[in-house]
Amino acid sequence: MKRKIIKALYQWKNRKNHKPLILEGARQVGKTYSALEFGREAYENVVYVNFEDNMNIEALFRRDLNPSRIIKELSVTAASSIFPEKTLIVFDEIQSCERALTSLKYFNEQAPEYDIIAAGSLLGVAVNRSNYSFPVGKVDFLKMFPMDFEEFLWAIGQEKMGELICEYYHSLEAFPLHEQAMGFLENYLSVGGMPAVVKTYIESNDQNQVINEQKGINHAYIADMAKYATPQETARLMDIWNSIPAQLAKENKKFQYKMVKSGARAYQYESALAWLASSGLINRCFRISEGRPPLSVFEDTASFKLYSVDSGLLFSRYGVRAEQVFRVETGMSEVRGALAENYMMQALIQNEITPYYWTENRTRSELDFVFQNSEGAVIPIEVKSGINVRAKSLNTFIQTYAPKRALRVSARNFGRTEKIESIPLYAAHCIRDQERKNG
Repeated sequence: MKRKIIKALYQWKNRKNHKPLILEGARQVGKTYSALEFGREAYENVVYVNFEDNMNIEALFRRDLNPSRIIKELSVTAASSIFPEKTLIVFDEIQSCERALTSLKYFNEQAPEYDIIAAGSLLGVAVNRSNYSFPVGKVDFLKMFPMDFEEFLWAIGQEKMGELICEYYHSLEAFPLHEQAMGFLENYLSVGGMPAVVKTYIESNDQNQVINEQKGINHAYIADMAKYATPQETARLMDIWNSIPAQLAKENKKFQYKMVKSGARAYQYESALAWLASSGLINRCFRISEGRPPLSVFEDTASFKLYSVDSGLLFSRYGVRAEQVFRVETGMSEVRGALAENYMMQALIQNEITPYYWTENRTRSELDFVFQNSEGAVIPIEVKSGINVRAKSLNTFIQTYAPKRALRVSARNFGRTEKIESIPLYAAHCIRDQERKNG
């Protein structure tokens, strides 16, 4: 499957004096596949090492961390020659070998001619919890996410549709294929962007098989919690994880500890929240009290919303069928709203945007997302899952802060009023960290 990360990997490779690369991301988002696919495209050969599956390989790093010796012995172990600049070395699940992670420092300093990509699904958890000698300043980073909607369109043979959507995003003219695009989006919201799930959807077109694949990934995440956390912490991780679907389905989506467990307190769950964030399983969106730059000054870390790593995995946890959710006459507006907002959060962070949400007590206003772009402009976003787009909170924000742009993302077609740009949900991936070029 075509992934956007490949372009970023080429940029890393072609950058002068690049360092060993750490590819971060939740389990099953496609890190290993993408690294190997990139290696096959851009190098003469690839040497792949999985530290979880092959515990014996750890012995190569026990004696010392001399890159020359490690390369020689790794070449013998892998039964493959390793050439400077012509071979890509992939260290997978590197969190399982602390010495291998530390060795990246010495490869950068003593053998920069060797290209290394290290991947770790739970690397953030391992580093935060152990006495790892992390190679600070000696590695490059890339973060990988599930497939976004545009990548999903590529996978199902609708690449041209993806191109047209962004063309109309820039013009804001009504998109003639609006209904068709909304249909594809509904499929994406229920399938999600996990490559294995998308593959199952394409090959079977069977919702039952898709849900089984999603449940398998959710169970694997739960198994990771039990494997890498203490028993007490695992219980708290599970409490938070199990509460996310209900937290997002309520009207006020602010994370509430009382929905996690009766009598729960913030201090009891701080570590568990950090674990889930480090593993990439959740995304946190913090509240801001003011909608003016710099937004970070007005961040309230005690108030936040939690989002799932993938809309499809979230969908599967509601235990409903896609046709029930996306037919308005069946109700379930709460589930549609949860999926739309979760999807919007994914689209923003995948485009390297740091979103916040805004509340104003006097008028009881709450705006789903606000971000500050690299030029310092503050851009508010209101998200609606349907075509009812009354935007009281967005209008309040506009009247208070007079932003240059204001976006309403909904099931409606492209358009523009005097103050608000109408963006269909299926074009969320087109929102970038800069002002529209044409003004």
